[in-house]
Amino acid sequence: MDDKNVLDRIHGLVDEEHKLRQQLSKGEISSNEEHARLKDLEEALDQCWDLLRRRRAAREVGNDPNAEQAHGVNEVEGYLQ
Repeated sequence: MDDKNVLDRIHGLVDEEHKLRQQLSKGEISSNEEHARLKDLEEALDQCWDLLRRRRAAREVGNDPNAEQAHGVNEVEGYLQ
């Protein structure tokens, strides 16, 4: 996945987040449904941003950014713990 693909994925996830919020405000989904899906979206966004940062860092030090792969949700979400 190149930087453009990662950014496209990020934009798609943000669009989906906005749609969820609209659905909730229209009463099309429950608050519980919104929260569950938002959690999944936030985790996917965290993975994408992590991958993009690592790709950029690899490029800056002369390494191949294509060698970087997405880390698992548990790893990315556990960085601050």
